[in-house]
Amino acid sequence: MPQQIEPKIISGNANKPLSRSIVEYMSGQRGRGIKLVDAKVERFNDQEVYVEVYENVRGEDMFIIQPTSKPANDHLMEILIIADALRRSSAARITAVVPYFGYARQDRRTKARTPISSKLVANLITQAGISRVLTMDLHSAQVQGFFDIPVDNLYASPVFSLDILTQFAESKQDIIVISPDVGGVSRARELAKRINAGLAVVDKRRSEAGEISEMTVIGHVENRICIMVDDICDTAGTLCNAADLILRSGAREVHAYVTHGVMSGNALTKIAASKLKSVVMTDSIQPTKDILSSPKIRIISTAPLFAQAILNIANGTSISSLFEAKTLDWLYGRGS
Repeated sequence: MPQQIEPKIISGNANKPLSRSIVEYMSGQRGRGIKLVDAKVERFNDQEVYVEVYENVRGEDMFIIQPTSKPANDHLMEILIIADALRRSSAARITAVVPYFGYARQDRRTKARTPISSKLVANLITQAGISRVLTMDLHSAQVQGFFDIPVDNLYASPVFSLDILTQFAESKQDIIVISPDVGGVSRARELAKRINAGLAVVDKRRSEAGEISEMTVIGHVENRICIMVDDICDTAGTLCNAADLILRSGAREVHAYVTHGVMSGNALTKIAASKLKSVVMTDSIQPTKDILSSPKIRIISTAPLFAQAILNIANGTSISSLFEAKTLDWLYGRGS
């Protein structure tokens, strides 16, 4: 029987609760206590990032858990500096586990004299000595090609499908999945296929960044339970406006499933005042106390999924197996 590799987990400051949940799940899988690597990730007085690792990591398979959520630049620098500390401490391999990969929306030149920032971030991560990236629901699939190292992109749709089939067990025949924009059709189609539901699209047109000038529903939503699925909820404008439009088109109720709850500005206020019946988000970005206390918002943990992916990477087994419903049933304790 091949010997199991024991990965070591180090966390930045962006989402410590998720990091702790991941090692807790791994402890249950391994049958022994696994703890985060003892390290200091702090700021000097001028806000420079300082890292000190207190454990021996020589020859170890290291995993840095850190979404690049707000403040994105600070959290990105933490990844780079932690990686440099581990590389200079002779770690055998360094994998960056980035549940939310910031800058992924800047994946192409939309105007003259603009950057492709996601490519620059990919270069920084690679040059820092990181040998693999594990992330979830990249905003643009092409970002994987910006890296010269392996990138494993997990999907939230299998987890969402389990939740939907549980929450709407008695009315699943009335569900239709909605993509809030044309760019997210493939994501919505994947979820619809998993729960055997129909598909509709909200076609939106922007007058400028962050401003929507026109929206149209393509598909039949009359008297249906509509579930919008999106990768990012930033200002919540798209979800709230789409919910209003869908309800005016005759829908019975509208729910939203979102992978990354960026929740900028007054997004929470918009959701509270909207006609959305519920919003389900993952914990890829650490939810604030206000988000956790919102009656309309519910959080789904990604810890089992990331923990199993880390174990699979460490032991050289399949990541694609985590896209299958039977694997997720087992991971989330819903299997036989």
